[in-house]
Amino acid sequence: MKHGANIYKYAKRIECSPDEIIDFSSNINLYQQEINFSLSSKEVAQYPDSEYKEFRTFLAQKYKIKRSQIALFNGATTAIYELFSSLKRKNVFLYAPLYGEYEKAALETKKNIYKINRIEDETQIPLDDSIVVFVNPSTPEGTYYKNIKELMSSWMELDCTIILDESFLEFEKLDSMRDEINSYKRLYIVQSFSKFYSCAGVRVGAIFSNKKNIQKLQTPLWNLSQLDINFLTQRLSDEDFSKKSRELHKIQKEELQNILKESKLFTEIVESDSNFILTYANNGEELWHKLLEQKILVRKCNSFDYLNNNWLRFAVKDKEAHEALKKALYALT
Repeated sequence: MKHGANIYKYAKRIECSPDEIIDFSSNINLYQQEINFSLSSKEVAQYPDSEYKEFRTFLAQKYKIKRSQIALFNGATTAIYELFSSLKRKNVFLYAPLYGEYEKAALETKKNIYKINRIEDETQIPLDDSIVVFVNPSTPEGTYYKNIKELMSSWMELDCTIILDESFLEFEKLDSMRDEINSYKRLYIVQSFSKFYSCAGVRVGAIFSNKKNIQKLQTPLWNLSQLDINFLTQRLSDEDFSKKSRELHKIQKEELQNILKESKLFTEIVESDSNFILTYANNGEELWHKLLEQKILVRKCNSFDYLNNNWLRFAVKDKEAHEALKKALYALT
């Protein structure tokens, strides 16, 4: 299972409608308030500003950086591929496990790939003058590395190019390293808006870095639609959305954790600082199949380095979905 949220594939396998599947594989914010925003006929008819100056100004104010330090892309995955294309250094150190597209992007740009098992020891040192990729909070287990500044300092001493993915940071309002782009010229922050802002269908991702780095990145003309811009501007401006999301996330994550613990089906449940929980069961793959038979889809983790199909990841969902999961797990005990 290379990515979550492939409900269409699995609905076809068990011969049901995609709407019938409860999708615990997709780690999108469970708080999904009704969408209500406008898009005038004039906005549809005309080309948007190809540099998205107004939108980048808005993001700069929100994230307390400069407009010139922001590059926008049609999703964070597109941003990752373009970033690797722009980097000349050949050695890439992936602190794994991590999002699989980083390795694919490195392979596509003919980099030399080395992997460091950060679960065993995140303090292992890469080669100097290399590219370092680190996701914080991590995936698939959602660990926020509080020693990230110390790690970054060790990489900076080696003159490494640092790619830091903070796409899951906002669920628990954790500290960002964005300020460091002003002091270290080889730092890039990757930001997905899909997860916390509950808009996987709106394809916007960003890279934050210094002005010279941003100017080197190539972005297609009009790679964002006016719909993307209008929606995301409204969603990011909505402080009530962020507040309620975090409040609900806290309650529902605790509820999910309790359900998993009480089932006694898992020998390990990893503490998470994000909106998903990684578990291990000796018969994890069998559990995955049995849950799917009950129209519950969870994430198998064999596509992540150092993990196998006995590792299952559950995204935080609403009370109704949790009740269905609790009933399904009880039936398997």
